[in-house]
Amino acid sequence: MTTPHGTFVWNDLLTTDVEKAKAFFARTLGWTYEDFSLEGQPYFVIKSGAEMVGGLGAIEHGDVETTSSYWIGFIEVEGIDERFATALEAGAVAIRPPHDVEGIGRVCVLRDPTGAAVGWMQSA
Repeated sequence: MTTPHGTFVWNDLLTTDVEKAKAFFARTLGWTYEDFSLEGQPYFVIKSGAEMVGGLGAIEHGDVETTSSYWIGFIEVEGIDERFATALEAGAVAIRPPHDVEGIGRVCVLRDPTGAAVGWMQSA
């Protein structure tokens, strides 16, 4: 079953303290974590029960330039490359252009015309 275009499908927490964040959400929400580190960068899949609900990684590996921890949501899109180009024409600013993530699909990060950061994903 494919996820409908325009649906939020993933949330990432990029944090200044990975272990502190993991402990907080494990204690308060019962989340567990599965190591999914890429290219030596620590990253964990967040699980609520058996369901994968998001990811958690170190802020220095995130795409948004900031010194504060942040959450970013990813929206499923069809034709990510074309839509990314259209978004730029419509006033978005590229943070990270579409790129492949092994086993996931193609993802990009942009700022909408209001300045809000958002991720787009074309699932594999």
